Amino acid sequence: MQTHLDPERVLGRMFSTGKVAKGGVFHRAVRDVDRLVGRDRFLMELDRRGFQCLENGGQFVVFCNREPVRRIR
Repeated sequence: MQTHLDPERVLGRMFSTGKVAKGGVFHRAVRDVDRLVGRDRFLMELDRRGFQCLENGGQFVVFCNREPVRRIR
């Protein structure tokens, strides 16, 4: 496997953005997460951080905080 596609490095980059540090929201394509990291490893990292995630339209939407998520419509 090429170094830049190492799952741990991909996760590191994914969770080191300013949005994550500020408790914001980011999204990633489900197919990319499955291919580059693996869904189980991705979900383990979300659990470790206490983040929540929704899946819709082929995207994971990650809420980088522990606040409740409320669906409006």
